Amino acid sequence: MAHDKNNDRFVNVDPLQPAYRESIIETPERQQAIREGNIALLCVDLQYLDAAPGFGVFAEDAISGVPAESQHYYFRMLEESVLPNVRRLQDTFRSHGLEVIHIRIQSLTGDGRDRSTAHKRLGLHAAPGSKEAEILPRVAPQGDEMIINKTSSGVFASTNLYYVLKNLQIDTVFLTGVYTDECVSTAARDASDYGFLVTLISDGCATVTRERHEFTLATLKDRYTRILTSEQAIEEINRITVNS
Repeated sequence: MAHDKNNDRFVNVDPLQPAYRESIIETPERQQAIREGNIALLCVDLQYLDAAPGFGVFAEDAISGVPAESQHYYFRMLEESVLPNVRRLQDTFRSHGLEVIHIRIQSLTGDGRDRSTAHKRLGLHAAPGSKEAEILPRVAPQGDEMIINKTSSGVFASTNLYYVLKNLQIDTVFLTGVYTDECVSTAARDASDYGFLVTLISDGCATVTRERHEFTLATLKDRYTRILTSEQAIEEINRITVNS
């Protein structure tokens, strides 16, 4: 088949971007939700199972399947960017009386027989009360903040999160956590499909390579979610909430 050079000019063009930006990204409903406090910060899988060196899937290199250089990058991003930024976001939400919801991988049973088939195949298991199920202290729940336990990549697929958010009258969610290209991405897509307005915090999530992180952000941006830095999100929440 002959190459159509006329199509080359459309390679880096998103023809649907204006429609998505108007109906999903720039909708005034998002600002109204922030003003009325109908928002929640979702912190995904920031636990020992998959976010701490020497524990869970990173207990041994052979188990994780992640090369040493990728592990070094991943844990550096967690330590230097993700965890401090998530904590700053948590404190901002708390200061305004907004919901902070923690999502983690944890089975219902000690042997994990209730896990999803995919998690069984991957060997992902965090038993109730185990170190693997423990949320990292730096971003741990405070007070009566909710913890949602899931046994699949998608939190909406294996929990009652949708029901809980609706009970709280939440219609806008801010997303952080790990991995950008797996559980965080799935949460963003599912939340958008369920009708929530989604904001993904670019420096509040990470995965094992910069390329996968950036590709995922580019794929989700202006489709399922808007993308903000933690600083932009904090400024927006402080400005709109204070002025409401």
